[in-house]
Amino acid sequence: MRALAVEDDPRIQRDLAAALSGAGFRVETCGNGEEAWFLGDTEDYDLIVLDLGLPGMDGLAVLKRWRAAGRDTPVLVLTARGAWTERVEGIDAGADDYLPKPFHMQELVARARSLVRRAAGRGGATQTFGPLVIDANRMTATLRGVPLALSALEYRLLAYLALHRERVVAPSDLLEHLYGDDDAREANALEALITRLRRKLGPGIVGTRRGFGYFLEAA
Repeated sequence: MRALAVEDDPRIQRDLAAALSGAGFRVETCGNGEEAWFLGDTEDYDLIVLDLGLPGMDGLAVLKRWRAAGRDTPVLVLTARGAWTERVEGIDAGADDYLPKPFHMQELVARARSLVRRAAGRGGATQTFGPLVIDANRMTATLRGVPLALSALEYRLLAYLALHRERVVAPSDLLEHLYGDDDAREANALEALITRLRRKLGPGIVGTRRGFGYFLEAA
């Protein structure tokens, strides 16, 4: 899953990136409103964490421009502003959730995961595909009750396919959401990752629709 963390305080920005990365997100960061607006308008994210007190363009103005342009990415708003009227203004502008500063990173991660599940039409943190069970909170998977030894990238691939279980996910979509700018993003890297995951899962779970992409097929 791909997330954008928008925060002008360098320390908080680093903490956000570390917390979200530890929760399985591929995280990009920025610290001003103009760049945030451009990234959110041109890139495809599963989640945006947005501070309201930004230089260049206020976070509320950024959010309003995204929503006016039809961008429906889940947005978790952060702010040091304490008035309830400002919280209402943020939600009315299109925020999906609101977290006042100071906050605990564990709460932010829980809210982030919940927003992503909600956007995909998923209620709980656990998903079942026949003998396969994926726990998004613990970032684990079991097959017939036996824990799977998955690498971080293998888990992220499995979790992304599970999140979008009702559609075939294109290779380009997987490359965009799994790999950072410094990682290999060629199709053969993705094919190798799919092969490694299939070895651990066995047949009948990760399916391929030739020419379209991949999906989880276990009933």
